[in-house]
Amino acid sequence: MFIRSERLFLRPGWPEDWPELLARIGDEGVVKNLARAPWPYIEGDARDFAQRPQDPRCPHFFVTLPTSAAPAELVGCVGLANDGDEVELGYWFGREHWGRDYATEAARAVLRLARTLGHRRIVAKHFTDNHASGRVLAKLGFRPSGEVRPSYSLARGCDVPAVVHTAEFGASSDCDSDDDGFSGMRAA
Repeated sequence: MFIRSERLFLRPGWPEDWPELLARIGDEGVVKNLARAPWPYIEGDARDFAQRPQDPRCPHFFVTLPTSAAPAELVGCVGLANDGDEVELGYWFGREHWGRDYATEAARAVLRLARTLGHRRIVAKHFTDNHASGRVLAKLGFRPSGEVRPSYSLARGCDVPAVVHTAEFGASSDCDSDDDGFSGMRAA
């Protein structure tokens, strides 16, 4: 699966992406905000993630900046994952790409896909010390559920309090409508 947004191109990871992946995520400031990434993040971790198979109901994407030059620059990752009975949105971006609204744009594209795939409820979490991620989720239409739950951070090696956010899609709309489905998102 491939997705084109206004400024970004989302695509599956390929095995040869591992060096650029390692260059972007090999930053403790990035990894400490993630639940499932180890620190230090090493070559084997990057190789494993770059060749991870896709789940057709919960795909994940490498986010690149499209250019006429090849290869396009990898700026981060975004995707859906099964977390027990929930479908969770997750993302990260290289530090040099923070503050450019790439996370919001890429996640919005994945949420459109999630709706197309039939998902009606999406969960997202951020550690309480990652306020920037909370702002991204608010822009996307997520609302804090009121729950703060311990979430294990592999990089930190301990449980970290995480704010749980939820969003539900409204009823499906006519595919010819200008409605992207987000007007129907509401706090769950």
